[in-house]
Amino acid sequence: MSAGLSDYLVLCKPRVVLLMLLTSWAGMYLGATNPIPWWLWINATVGIALMSGSAATLNHIIDHHVDALMDRTKNRPLPTGKLSLTSAFIFSAIQGLVGFLVLYFGVNLLTAILTLLAAIGYSAVYSLYLKRATSQNIVIGGLSGAMPPLLGWTAVTNQLDPQAWLLVLIIFTWTPAHFWALCLHRYHEYKKTSIPMLPITHGIPFTKLNIVLYSLLTVACSLLPYAIGMSGNLYLISVLLLDAGLMGYALTLQFATNDHLIALKTFQYSLVYLTGLFIVILLDHHLLIN
Repeated sequence: MSAGLSDYLVLCKPRVVLLMLLTSWAGMYLGATNPIPWWLWINATVGIALMSGSAATLNHIIDHHVDALMDRTKNRPLPTGKLSLTSAFIFSAIQGLVGFLVLYFGVNLLTAILTLLAAIGYSAVYSLYLKRATSQNIVIGGLSGAMPPLLGWTAVTNQLDPQAWLLVLIIFTWTPAHFWALCLHRYHEYKKTSIPMLPITHGIPFTKLNIVLYSLLTVACSLLPYAIGMSGNLYLISVLLLDAGLMGYALTLQFATNDHLIALKTFQYSLVYLTGLFIVILLDHHLLIN
């Protein structure tokens, strides 16, 4: 892959998009009552991936000045000048247009509209306004990033079902603690910016307490699929183990003196947690069917 192509790939935040696709696939298979046609699976995957990449690229454009101030992001293509803002915007527009058309013609109108709204929510409402307006930015804006399971569900059912919203709720409650752990790890970098992240506006102890509280809320929501009969014993046992790890890291961080290191480990485990939860709910669903 040439340097230019790799730079465009970075704009799409591929690791984030891959996690979003995993949760959308979970929504597809949990919502399906019949085998999913291969063409529908491909169209839904491509369309959601392209529109997610488009929103991620717009986020890079909006945040390029802030990215230049932080060690974690200063080497991204826009702060370094490897790509121009115009090139990035054209790339985002092409992704968004193609992605919407794929979903509109190859999946269904409902999924196309919901994916568009999620992309607008992340790139415009969150990145342009909420991120700079309130310390609760990631709580409110997290809804956009929590939508992929619903998008996968509507792709195969063409309707909004309560069980799909339950999957959204799990990601929605998981997001704040996940992101605040990263903010604690990068606390001194965020202090250089004008973004009102919770550790900056309300202090580290308050943020650590909120991580514990939101982790508890995530644990409660993670048990709901079993409580309503959406999943079975494999999911219950696995998610209890994942929940124990989530709370273990949150409580360790709460009482830690080395916030920097423990916050990074908490952030990393939160990614393992969400990935594991959606993998096991898929496996459990397959076992229930068979």
